[in-house]
Amino acid sequence: MNPSTVDKIVNAVLYEGFILYPYRASSRKNRQRFTFGRVYPEAYSKAQNGAEPSIMQTECLLRNRGEMPTLEVRVRFLHPVARTIGLLGAPVAELPADFELSSLSFVPEVRIEDKLYQAWQEAVEREVQSSHRPLESLTRQVISIPFHFAPSLTFEPILNGEMQKVVGAIVRRQQSLNGTVVIAVQPLSGEVFKVRVTVRNETPLLQSELHQPDEVLTRTFASTHTILESERGEFLSLMDPPEAYAEAASSCANIGTWPVLAGDREKGETGTMLSSPIILYDYPEIAPESPGELFDGTEIDEILSLRVLTMTDQEKWEMSQTDEHAREILHRTEALSEEDFWRMHGTTRGKEFSSEDFFNPNTRLQTVSVKGTHLRVGHRVRIRPKGRADVMDLALAGKIALIESIEQDAENRIYLALVLEEDPGKDLGMLRQPGHRFFYGANEVEPLTDDQ
Repeated sequence: MNPSTVDKIVNAVLYEGFILYPYRASSRKNRQRFTFGRVYPEAYSKAQNGAEPSIMQTECLLRNRGEMPTLEVRVRFLHPVARTIGLLGAPVAELPADFELSSLSFVPEVRIEDKLYQAWQEAVEREVQSSHRPLESLTRQVISIPFHFAPSLTFEPILNGEMQKVVGAIVRRQQSLNGTVVIAVQPLSGEVFKVRVTVRNETPLLQSELHQPDEVLTRTFASTHTILESERGEFLSLMDPPEAYAEAASSCANIGTWPVLAGDREKGETGTMLSSPIILYDYPEIAPESPGELFDGTEIDEILSLRVLTMTDQEKWEMSQTDEHAREILHRTEALSEEDFWRMHGTTRGKEFSSEDFFNPNTRLQTVSVKGTHLRVGHRVRIRPKGRADVMDLALAGKIALIESIEQDAENRIYLALVLEEDPGKDLGMLRQPGHRFFYGANEVEPLTDDQ
């Protein structure tokens, strides 16, 4: 499939929850972030008795289409970066080359003229990738791919407005990350293989850091995903596997993630599997009407966009100061046209609809066929309840009734409104009065002839 299509879906999942409405650092909702797909350092996981995972495991099935397939694995995650705000005791012309953290006094935020500098958690995208390997070679050996991302510490000067002197610094601190991706393939039959991809966080963590959430988070893989791609291979859905492989699919052990088919459903593409920490169905899609990422898949684009527009000028200003992601949302939303909002309001896909396609509770069926007999209002039937244990069903079983009306619900299921032939208030039932009508499915009645 088109890699950009998968990447759009992965990016949406990668940044799910990165920043939530009202898109401001001061919002309580944004004090706990990077909540999806965390893979913690092993030392922290052990300290939590395994309650917080240090591994993520994907298992799925890959079928050989004839020629031996290949397998490529990509693991993507966010590397959290701590952004803090430090102030100097006195303004300086520029930050010296040997500048040290001890020179700063750290504050949650500081406002200088039209700029607001706030402590925040940023992130860097990371990716670990294997090469395309013949599946047969992977059945003979387990592949381990160690990876390391180096630490960094940067200072961005904060200038005062008038004198353009340095009064502080934005400090961005990124801890090192160590991990391993392990790929193993097990043949299950002549044509189907079980693929396992395990992501391990082996980043060291000091004993003193185990109880410091910010230190743990900066050493954690956040929003971790695994993408499996195969040439000449066919991944099998774990949600709806072929009957012959249902047992094998149920044996797949997935930890902290769930693999789904990704690609074009109409074309039946099965060469890509996306393993996501967020619950998805096979063939997830990004709605073409969506104007852009809002980082909150539990909401609706239209609602979030309208909420942004209702913010006060002060709230919008604070939103614009949070980071580049929040600024992009604000600028894009304010630039949306009326046509853009109408597109977000609702779209019907798949066919052209007429008024006959929509459920109308005021329209009733005139006839229904039961066991080869066309029944109409007024016809006699015998009640034969099925699959129930209601005391009323037991009392009415075998009773003769008249059809008062034939009803159809929004899911096209047909029911008969019945009035008992022996009911002294039968006339009331035919007038649709409550207490004299009983509803049964068309498969729960037996047609009667005039002499029965």
